[in-house]
Amino acid sequence: MAKNETQPNEKQPLNQQLKPGLTVNVHQKIKDVNARGDVKERIQVFKGIIIATRKINSPEGTFTVRKISNGVGVEKIFPINSPTIVKVEVLKKAHVRRAKLNFIRTSKKKLKEQKVTS
Repeated sequence: MAKNETQPNEKQPLNQQLKPGLTVNVHQKIKDVNARGDVKERIQVFKGIIIATRKINSPEGTFTVRKISNGVGVEKIFPINSPTIVKVEVLKKAHVRRAKLNFIRTSKKKLKEQKVTS
C-alpha cells in the first residue's frame, strides 16, 4: 500500500473514522406517512463532504455533511449516536489542513483527493 492510500479500519469506532475532508454516503432511516396513515420506513442516502465535526468523542457529538443539489448547497447535521443512521460509507478522502472547512461554502476550489481502499 502506498503512503498516500488510507484504509479505514473496520475495528475503529465510527467517531474515530469521521474527519473533515471525507466524502461519505450517510444512510438514514426515513419514515413516510401516506394519506391513509400507513407508515413506511425506507433508507435515504445523503452523499457529501464532511465539513465539520463537533464533540466527536462525546455521546452528543455531531458531524456536518455538505453537498450541492441542483446548484444549491445543502448541509445536514447528523448526530453520531442517532438510531436513524444505519451506516456511513467513506468514498474519498481529501487532503485538508483545517478542522472546519467553512471556506468550502464560498470557494469554488477543488480539494486534493487521496485514494481510499475498502
